[in-house]
Formats: sequence, structure tokens, C-alpha cells
Amino acid sequence: MNYTDLTSPFFDSSTIIFKIIVIIWIILFTIFIGKIATIRFRRSLKDKMSKDHLEIILKIIHYGIIGAMIAFLILPLLGIQPSSLLVVGSIAGIVIGFASQSIVSNLISGLFLMIERPIKVEDNVNIGDISGTVEDISIISTIIRNYDGLYIRIPNEKVFTNTITNYVSNVARRFEYVVGIEYKCDADKAIKIIKDIIEANPFALKNPAPQAFVDNLGDNAVNIIVRIWAPSTEWYGVKMETLWIIKKTLGENGIEIAFPQRTIWFANELKNKNENENENENENENENEKAGD
Repeated sequence: MNYTDLTSPFFDSSTIIFKIIVIIWIILFTIFIGKIATIRFRRSLKDKMSKDHLEIILKIIHYGIIGAMIAFLILPLLGIQPSSLLVVGSIAGIVIGFASQSIVSNLISGLFLMIERPIKVEDNVNIGDISGTVEDISIISTIIRNYDGLYIRIPNEKVFTNTITNYVSNVARRFEYVVGIEYKCDADKAIKIIKDIIEANPFALKNPAPQAFVDNLGDNAVNIIVRIWAPSTEWYGVKMETLWIIKKTLGENGIEIAFPQRTIWFANELKNKNENENENENENENENEKAGD
């Protein structure tokens, strides 16, 4: 019996039993293949996305395999040619595609985000011009709570195509200060004080080591660069408190923070100054001449 015989009308009594057996075998084989595929995908994706999202994708894969098997193996046995379904499906797909283009784009982007996982829930991130904490990542959109407490919904297409900065994906993060001291102050003493302050902070990492050094000689100050590494979860608190401690401690040790200074001469004041200087010079010359006589 060839495949043409199998695709004859279903209720042909000469083939009905054979067709039933073949259909049952195809269904069992399809379920088996679907199980194998979902197990493989579960093992490869379990560390890349949350359990809820993983289950959704696995169901899509499982039922997708079953649907493909039914369309291309079982329907021909029932006398239905897949080509006719393909024509109808193509037309419907075009119509649906135009109507839901953005939804499909967000859906695909959401799947890629779940697989790649550039961000996770509770990460502090910057996406485009939006900064905040990730509250939820769904198939269609991502929810960000910004630092003002506002919840912002971003379509996954924009998340996936934008530049993403993840502030906590690395275990440590560096920050730096520029501390400008007056020229009359001892820069070596200031650096030692700053290093002692950093060493006393339990959240300032020893490796990578902190740095404090004279970076440049500015117009009004000797500029000391201070670089500190801290755990990503603690760096902001360390950054806020350390700078003020440095300022207070330097002041207590007689090291003043420099500030810009400018001497401005107004036209009248400058003229009077020059006249006074000329008078003083003339008086000095007269005194010298009298002394010579």
C-alpha cells in the first residue's frame, strides 16, 4: 500500500483500521518527540530565565511540535492536503501580521530577552533615557520603577533594541572623587588621611585596591583623584558618606579644600592705583635727590 492509498477518503473500509493505527502511532510519536524537545530546552534554558517564563516557552514548543505533526502527517490521512491550509494560513497570517505587527515584535523581543537575560528583576538599570529598578519582565513589556517611585512600562522591542546599562550585573563597582586642596597644604599628608579613611570603611574593597594620587595642578588647587571599589549593592551608600568624611577629616587636620579665587580690578580703582604708585615713585625720587645733596 502506497501513500496515495493512505490519502484516499477516510471512511474507505479497506483502509480505515490501518489509518487509525497509523494516526495513533503518529500521535504517540509526536508526544514522545515533544517531551524530548521540552526536556532538552528545559536543561539549556533553566539558568537563563525565570520558571514561569520558561514554562510558557516550553508549552509553546510542545504544542507547536504537535500542531506541525498534525498538519503534515495526520491531515493527509484524512484526505485534507496541507497545501490548502497553507494558502488559507498565509492569507490569514498576512492580515494578522499587519494588524499585530508591534505585538509580534514585542513578543519576539521578549523571548530573546528571557533567553539572553541582559537584565533581571530587581536590577538597577538604564534603558535609553530611563533609569530605575526592574520590577517585572513579561513576554510583551518590561516594568521599570524609576528613582522617583514612578512605574514605567517599556515595550520589549524598545528594551531589546536600546542600549542597556546594568549597574549591578558586576559584583563590584567603582566611583571616584576629585578633591582639590590649597597649594600651601601638604598633599602627601592629605593622601595618607584619605587612604586611612578608605581603609576604615568595611565596604571599600581591598581588591581591586583603592587609589589616591595627585592628578594635576589646577589654577586654584592641587587636585587629588580618589578611586574606590565597593560592592554593587552598597556602592551608592559608600559614595555618599565617604566624601563628607574626607572633607571633615582633612579640615580637622589643617588641610583646607580649595575654592576658585579671582582678583578683579575696576577701571577707576586701577587708575587710582596707578596714580598712587606714580606719586610714591616721585616721592621716593625726591627723597633720594635730597639725600644726595
